[in-house]
Amino acid sequence: MTVTPENAVTPVECDVWWAGPDLADPGLLELLDAHERARHARFRAAADRDRYVVAHALVRLVVGAAAGVPPAGVEFALRCRGCERGTDPRPEPHGKPYPVGAAAGVQVSLSHSGDRVVVALARGVEVGVDVETVAGARDIEGLAGFALTAAERADLEALPVADRTGAFFGYWARKEALLKATGDGLSGGLGNVAVNAPDAPARVTAWNLPDAPPHVRLTDLDAGPGYRAALAALTDAPLSVTARDAAALLAR
Repeated sequence: MTVTPENAVTPVECDVWWAGPDLADPGLLELLDAHERARHARFRAAADRDRYVVAHALVRLVVGAAAGVPPAGVEFALRCRGCERGTDPRPEPHGKPYPVGAAAGVQVSLSHSGDRVVVALARGVEVGVDVETVAGARDIEGLAGFALTAAERADLEALPVADRTGAFFGYWARKEALLKATGDGLSGGLGNVAVNAPDAPARVTAWNLPDAPPHVRLTDLDAGPGYRAALAALTDAPLSVTARDAAALLAR
C-alpha cells in the first residue's frame, strides 16, 4: 500500500453531510425501499429508528441530487468482501452500498452514533466514513485487545488515563472508515489495519491483508465534543472535504 505525498494532482472532492436523529420525520420513510422500511420497523428503541431513517433517507437524498434522479428512485447493490472471502456468514442482505443505474459512479458511505448522523459522498472514488461516541463506561481495555495492534496499545497506555477513551475511539473511527471504504467492514479485522496516534494527522502505517488497497487517504473529521470521526478514500490524490449541514435537505 502506498500513501502518495501531497502534489499537484487534482484533489478528490468529498462532501460530508451531518445530521441528527432529531430530524427524523415520518415522511422520510417514503424515501426508503421495502427492505429498509422493514429493517427500520424491527428497531425497538425510538432513537435507533430515528438514526436509521435519517441516515438512509439522507443517503438517497444526496445520491439522488448528485445523479439527478429522485431519491426514492436511487438503487443500490450491496458488496461485502467478507462474504467473498467466506469470513462473514450473515444470511441477511448486508455490505457496502453501491449506487447503480443512473447513479452509478457516485460513491457513498454512512455512519451514525449518538446524536450524529454522517454521510460521505464522492464521485469515482470509494469512500468510508465513521463516527463514534466517546463512551467512558465501555470496556476500553477489552476493546483495545480486539481492535488495536500491539504498538497502538502501547501508545494508548502511555497516555494519561483521562485521555485514553477519546484516543481509543479516535483509533476506532479511523480504522472503521478504512474498512468501510474497501467494503470489508468489521469482518476485515480492525487489528489488521494500523494507523498513527490520534493526536497526529491521520495516516495509515500498515494494512496486513493480501488485498489491501494500493492507495489510501485518511483524515479526521470534526464531529463536535464527545465524538470522534474519520473519512477514508481509496485514492492517491489529496482530499478536498466540504462539511455540509443536512437539516434543510431532510426537511419534508
